[in-house]
Amino acid sequence: MHSECSQYSREVVVQVGIIGAGPAGLLLGAALARRGHAVVAVDPDPGPDTGGRWERRGVMQFHHPHGVRQQMGEALRAELPEAWDACLAAGAEPLTFVLDDGTRVPAGMRVRRETFERALRSVAARQPGLTLRRGHVDRVGVEDGRARGLVVDGEHLPADLVVDASGRNGRVTRDLGPAPVAGGDTGIAYVSRQYRLHDGAEPGPMSNPLAWEARLDGYQVIVFRHERGIFSVLLVRPADALHDLRHEAAFTAACRAVPGLCDWTDPDRSAPITPVLPGGRLYNHYRAQPDVGGLVLLGDAVCTTTPMFGRGLATTAMQVRALLDRLDTGDTASFGAWCDAAMLPWVHDHTRSDDHWRRVWSGGDVDLTRRIPSDLILAAAAADPRIAPALGPYLAMLAGPESLDPVEPLARAVYQGGWRAPLADGPGRDELAEVVRAAVAA
Repeated sequence: MHSECSQYSREVVVQVGIIGAGPAGLLLGAALARRGHAVVAVDPDPGPDTGGRWERRGVMQFHHPHGVRQQMGEALRAELPEAWDACLAAGAEPLTFVLDDGTRVPAGMRVRRETFERALRSVAARQPGLTLRRGHVDRVGVEDGRARGLVVDGEHLPADLVVDASGRNGRVTRDLGPAPVAGGDTGIAYVSRQYRLHDGAEPGPMSNPLAWEARLDGYQVIVFRHERGIFSVLLVRPADALHDLRHEAAFTAACRAVPGLCDWTDPDRSAPITPVLPGGRLYNHYRAQPDVGGLVLLGDAVCTTTPMFGRGLATTAMQVRALLDRLDTGDTASFGAWCDAAMLPWVHDHTRSDDHWRRVWSGGDVDLTRRIPSDLILAAAAADPRIAPALGPYLAMLAGPESLDPVEPLARAVYQGGWRAPLADGPGRDELAEVVRAAVAA
């Protein structure tokens, strides 16, 4: 499932063409330029306008909440420390989790995706050897089974290495490799809105240092904290229900109806700073590396997972560092196998969880004929404390989903015994739908 890419040494100046100038393209491009390579990253987005606005058209998740885990922080500090400093200067708040045994674990930072990406772009744009070019990539030039460069707005840009960092929906390399092998439409969608705490106001309830979440009958709610008192409210819903949450009156009414959200969005505590932001249908996705020499997929082009666990930027950072290690040692042929081993399990992990919640939201129950989904294993620790010691490495993504296999039988026994995690207080989906309909009608 992996490509036999040519070997590259850091002593040889390589021309690199990157499709996309999001986090994956910028971090890789700047790191390669610092190694002495000549890099061009091509993206149709012009960056922030002269007034400071940045719509980032075509990147649906840009204004929605993100979790910036420690994997991205470690990558920045190792490869582009100025970008880490720029994030902190913009207000990003480093996080530390304290485990049950007292161990302190770095946990990334509280920061909006836009703030993070602005900081990263500002540093990458100043990096000698990296050129950010606005344009449309027509195709990858391939000769004799090998990528030879990019055709950008009709112009050929030669490259020894081509990296597709254009995301899950990128089309340029779609016909140059296998179709996605895992995941698909989750049947889940979401809608969010950003708020800011008033000066001196205390945050609302928290489940952990990054977020507060609650599972209710037929849907889920999450509050993600960001920098400088900004937070996002996220309502996760079945894709065929609660469509009218995109309306401001409906979203506000829903927040008033759900305890916890009502606390966070109380006008005496906070005020909205964006419109309601509808999100598209969510997908889990994994695509293997193409069998084209000198062509590598990276970031969301390799894998995407539903955002409830905030793993997208973490998997991107892990991929960038793994690819850089292989470029440094001339062993890029193993990158595809590494992705299969290190990235694909996370896609399977999310797919199992999303399948479960879609079934439960339709009136079903835990499927005891299959592996218990990881988030249900986490929940079962409340009923069987023997499960708890296995959770830390998984939650921090220091170990893959397979790290929970030894305690999966314990969780299975919990659910076979009839235990189910209690739902949070608040209206069920049908009740919330009535609240939404009344708000829209009014």
